[in-house]
Amino acid sequence: MDARTTGADETLYVAPGEAERGSKDPFFAVYATPEGDRRWGYFCGHCESFDNAMDSMGRIKCNRCANIRKPDEWDAAHE
Repeated sequence: MDARTTGADETLYVAPGEAERGSKDPFFAVYATPEGDRRWGYFCGHCESFDNAMDSMGRIKCNRCANIRKPDEWDAAHE
């Protein structure tokens, strides 16, 4: 895993082998520990940011560059 530091000087661990396809570049799984036993969130591979959000449908959106991962299951009723 690759150690990265957030803007708040917190060290997080990016797992390059655990990627989710995004519209611009992949999102990588992030862990709070180097052992990978505490999941933290996602890291945007396009702008290299931890600033992203996931909704209840599993969609991930980077708040900096608008890289988006579409949900696994999609239903037009949720739009």
